Amino acid sequence: AQGRRGGDRGDRCITKMTGERILIVDDEPNIVQLARLYLERDGYKVDSAGDGRSALASVEHHPPALLVLDIMLPELDGLEVCRRLRAAGNPLPILMLTARDEDVDKILGLELGADDYLTKPFNPRELVARVKAILRRGERLAASGGAPIHLDEVVIDAARREVTINGEPVSLRTQEFDLLLTLAEHKGLVLTREQLLEKAWGYDYYGQSRTVDVHVGHLRRKLAKSSLRIETVTGVGYKLVV
Repeated sequence: AQGRRGGDRGDRCITKMTGERILIVDDEPNIVQLARLYLERDGYKVDSAGDGRSALASVEHHPPALLVLDIMLPELDGLEVCRRLRAAGNPLPILMLTARDEDVDKILGLELGADDYLTKPFNPRELVARVKAILRRGERLAASGGAPIHLDEVVIDAARREVTINGEPVSLRTQEFDLLLTLAEHKGLVLTREQLLEKAWGYDYYGQSRTVDVHVGHLRRKLAKSSLRIETVTGVGYKLVV
């Protein structure tokens, strides 16, 4: 068993030589240190910032692959950082951290454009799993994309990660696109929130149904001018219909 674990570690070192850059924004040094330890151990490059203004400057000058963003920050809080990035059209994946287990914090973060959230205190292994899921889901879906999906006037191109309505591009964030593609691949079928988390978010976690609900709301607004509808099946989940 020891030999097998050692081999796994060696394989990870080989495949992670050019790991993606992660920016951790938190004013608690112990949180940053713990997150850095686990992320770097898995091969990621880690930058950090202790306040909102520094976070925005770091994103501009050293763009990361993903932003781990605490809500409670000095200077600018995490929600304002998220709002400014999305207002500027920056699609950077954002994983929000909140110290309070209250829906209002989570919903606000998701409504402003965060891709996911994690409540503190968190298991650092769970943080790494979320980061991996967010970063890998895009290339996983693109690799399995094949031909574009045509649903009446809507075209979903997984390889290009583009959606058009009557030839006009629709601006979707990373997670919105992945959710729509998952629903389209199962058109007419009801998927539970747990199934959507597994297929579109890339992890099996039965506590984040609010994440699904908020992103469905985003998609409904952006698809309003099309013939696509995301129907709620009460007590079960969602299905995409034309």
